Amino acid sequence: MKKVQAIRQYLAQKLVDRQQIIDAMLVALFSRQHVLLVGPPGTAKSNLAIELAQCISGANYFQWLLTEFSTPDELYGPVSLDAYAQGVYKRNTSNKLPEAHLAFVDEIFKANSAILNSLLTLINERLFYNNGAPVVSPLMSVIGASNEYPEEENLSALFDRFLVRFHVEYIGEDQSFLTMLKGAPQMERPTLTLNELKQLQHACEMVSISDDILSIVVEVRRRLKDEGIRPSDRRFKQCLKLLQGMALLSQRRMVLKEDLIILTHSLWEDVNQQEKVEEIINEYAIDKVEKLLNDIVEEAKEIYNNVRNLQTPESAVEGTKKLKDLAKELVKVKGDHPSRTQEIEGVEQKLKDAMSNLAEAAIGLG
Repeated sequence: MKKVQAIRQYLAQKLVDRQQIIDAMLVALFSRQHVLLVGPPGTAKSNLAIELAQCISGANYFQWLLTEFSTPDELYGPVSLDAYAQGVYKRNTSNKLPEAHLAFVDEIFKANSAILNSLLTLINERLFYNNGAPVVSPLMSVIGASNEYPEEENLSALFDRFLVRFHVEYIGEDQSFLTMLKGAPQMERPTLTLNELKQLQHACEMVSISDDILSIVVEVRRRLKDEGIRPSDRRFKQCLKLLQGMALLSQRRMVLKEDLIILTHSLWEDVNQQEKVEEIINEYAIDKVEKLLNDIVEEAKEIYNNVRNLQTPESAVEGTKKLKDLAKELVKVKGDHPSRTQEIEGVEQKLKDAMSNLAEAAIGLG
């Protein structure tokens, strides 16, 4: 797993503000599932796939941009003329999608009827019918990309084949954008062999899922149903593989509640359902006390940095007052959650240190 962590770090430095997607693509590889990236041009969708593929040594990688005029030859290979002369209709699939381990298909919803049926079978069953005979494909994961969500009814089955779905936006934070402009430092690319990846896929299958986690999945299903959101039974079953992949990525052999967060990118059927799905999943996946403590720490940092930037006696006094208010809030949290006393006291000490520093700053500025 050290190699996997090195790949995570490498990709995060190369592709700014894309950590969640990077993790999801690794989880998809572990669990042999597929990822859909939807967003405007220039959001590094293809770069994500290319960079990941280059980290898997020995893997066959296939990439193609579909148009409404694309033909089966482009994805599956041309018909063998020698075989055709013998009365056999067989495609030469060398270096094409049926022989790939990892694939990136851009504008995937441009797939026309001539391509669609074979694509569905290949993605779902890892089979390609050549001259009427099924051929097993080594395909592990397809990363599909599109600038928009599909509207045509005949594309709903293809959309459903992608267990993990992300809406990719432009980089948001100014600091992240600046980091992107500067470019990543020169780094040696870490790699994982194809055999090592297969071993990780086997390890992923061995990750245990407790009855408590399964009960939460059942409860999530019920709550989504109450909201009119009804993922298929097949999707719920496949999502268990994602949970195993998330645990493996965190170097664990058992799924924990926090692994449920991946389901926010899987259990919605329509883009308008994303917010509600995320709200429901977060209730189970996020430790509320931990989130509250993290929020307090972040607010304290903001207060402290604001005083340092302004450097006035008034700002130091005001900052100290706000930190005292946060300290009072922590006292209440400690009373409500006695089992987390040690953790809370650690945050209290950080606040005390910050208040002490601000008190010294106020004297110096005065």
